[in-house]
Amino acid sequence: MSLQVPTVAALIAQYGAHDACAADLLCDSHDPNAIAFSIIEADLSSEDITYGQLRERSEQGAAALAELGVGPRDAVATLMSKSADLVVMLLAIWRCGAVHVPLFTAFAGPAIEMRLTSSQAKVIITDADQRQKINDTTATVIVTGESASAPDLALTTLLTIKRPGIPAEAIGGDGTLVLIFTSGTTGSPKGVPVPVRALASFRQYIELGLDVKADDVFWNAADPGWAYGLYYGILGPLAAGRRSLLLHAGFSPELTFDVLDRFGVTNFAAAPTVYRTMRSATKASPKTPRLRRASSAGEPLTPEVITWAEETFGIPIRDHYGQTEHGMMIVNAWHDAVRDELRPGSMGKPLHGWNCSVLQDNSDEPAAAGEMGRVAVNVAGSPLMWFAGYKDAPEKTAERFSHDGRWYFTGDAGKVDEEGNYYFSSRDDDVIIMAGYRIGPFDVESILAGHPSVQECAVIGAPDELRGEVLEAYIVLVEGTAGSDDLVLELQRLVKTQFAAHAYPRHIHFVDDLPKTPSGKLQRYVLRKRRADGF
Repeated sequence: MSLQVPTVAALIAQYGAHDACAADLLCDSHDPNAIAFSIIEADLSSEDITYGQLRERSEQGAAALAELGVGPRDAVATLMSKSADLVVMLLAIWRCGAVHVPLFTAFAGPAIEMRLTSSQAKVIITDADQRQKINDTTATVIVTGESASAPDLALTTLLTIKRPGIPAEAIGGDGTLVLIFTSGTTGSPKGVPVPVRALASFRQYIELGLDVKADDVFWNAADPGWAYGLYYGILGPLAAGRRSLLLHAGFSPELTFDVLDRFGVTNFAAAPTVYRTMRSATKASPKTPRLRRASSAGEPLTPEVITWAEETFGIPIRDHYGQTEHGMMIVNAWHDAVRDELRPGSMGKPLHGWNCSVLQDNSDEPAAAGEMGRVAVNVAGSPLMWFAGYKDAPEKTAERFSHDGRWYFTGDAGKVDEEGNYYFSSRDDDVIIMAGYRIGPFDVESILAGHPSVQECAVIGAPDELRGEVLEAYIVLVEGTAGSDDLVLELQRLVKTQFAAHAYPRHIHFVDDLPKTPSGKLQRYVLRKRRADGF
């Protein structure tokens, strides 16, 4: 069956060419009258930006950056919300052949400083309300708006000064487009250089994984300060020439329902946290979205969220798996030509262009079907694989690849069934080994999350003299619910009867919140550290 989308070979040829130009691939080659982005404000007013307007405004931005000395391979950081200024200046950066360094607006000063120092950013573009987070920098600072205190520059002024356009730089498929940092689920963030040729993978996921069609109203609610929002809310749609929505406002479930309804969103993608929050607010919102596709990435979806989605949207949410290091690769794809029946708990199958496996512990041999092991990518067999190593971190890079370079280790544990469906279990260092049994915390969390009193939960391994480790659960209860000994027994019994008698949490703690990265991913290692420190 024809996929009716570019083949893997065609994508690689287009985005991996030695003379590849990001500005041409992402903007200039598209219909100038087609809408690239719709920027939505909190009051639901909106502004459309066509590819022609994006080209004209980003050419002005590129000329301004060039006057400030920005050229190929220079780093330019953005500390900006989802706005028209953001997309204009991203294209301006890439026109210069420069490297974009995304900074999440919820970051505090130390997280920003670490990324600016590591990237050696030459220019920083920031929203006015974020400026106070940037201290002691030698970089040129550009502030959004019409005015800025010296020595900063005002972005509006720079963009209104008429300058001759400069030719867009062609940096080639191996040239670095973005320097993005990992989310820190297992430790210190690491810099990931994203080459232009990664656009082949990003576009394929947009068209096959998410099935974003030309007439879709597509909204990826993830923040572009993180990989999923940047790769698939901005880069992927631009590569495919698709219209994308950006919400220039803070998140709330009520506003999310309003946007879905007012703009007639047909294709929606978001993190599990967004869906869980929407689920908790469903009764407060009478609006029923008219969705054709719904997708999730970042963490596995628990079963009760998928059931809620079918009742609310009329379709299930399809779970997708990937990492900052390589983007999405194992997915429950939506495109008709590759869509399979959903399997409970499965993150799907590898997309075309990806060759993956589950390997035995301490071995490069595949694990048996249904046996837990290390999720890995066959590098030579995966033409869409683009990650080559972390910036200035050879030891961390070496940990990710086998000695012969054949395998890339994701650092995640999982299993694959006889039909090739993959199941995520946990980060490698989150796996709990109790009396010789390997237990993935997500399996137990999925059961606990199904209890009506549980809003969210996390399971870790706690040291035990007899069994090596036992399970310990941290649970945030729904509002108005109180923890009790009876509830503890009820939750333990639930795990025993619906998962495994040996895998119930020996200790359950009721907490106000769980440690997460700014992008919403659970940090079990923080819980383990807190416990070791006497938490």
